[in-house]
Amino acid sequence: MTFYKRNYIIFPCLFLVALYSCESNFREVQKSTFSEFTPSTDADSINLKYTDSGKIQAVLVTPKMLEYGAVDFPFTEFPKGMSLTIYDDAGKKTFVTSKYAVSYKNTDIVDLQGDVKITNEVGQMLETEQMFYDQKNEWFYTEKKYKFTDPKGVSFGEGIDFSKDFNIINSQRISGEVYDKL
Repeated sequence: MTFYKRNYIIFPCLFLVALYSCESNFREVQKSTFSEFTPSTDADSINLKYTDSGKIQAVLVTPKMLEYGAVDFPFTEFPKGMSLTIYDDAGKKTFVTSKYAVSYKNTDIVDLQGDVKITNEVGQMLETEQMFYDQKNEWFYTEKKYKFTDPKGVSFGEGIDFSKDFNIINSQRISGEVYDKL
């Protein structure tokens, strides 16, 4: 009888030990497949000049930059906003500011958010809450409401796309007054 009593005690103990060790292994497997979403680069006080063939093409200034280059869809985040100066071939500047921005590496699209302002040296200014910038085509666009100020007048609308120098502007649902000086 002692043999059977001992088995009743030993088998449940072995079962609990085996169950506990499986739980421990399961937690280790979970940890090994969990990838932490952290930036591969974290930089403060950036003043970056992009040049091509000895000419400055753009200047980026930002207090904080986080780069996520080790993820499936890599991107760079500017959580504290950014200021971008874009130069055309004649050296004319377009100024872009926003409170937050994300640049997607695979598409070369920049998502500008929060108090977005785009101005140029002629005095034209576009203001909106969100704007996208296609870096390859040097083209801005949004479906959000906007305010466009020009030396000729002020207009409001919802949805606009334009070239970086404001030479080509396609507006949607526009209202306002623009004066044509003859």
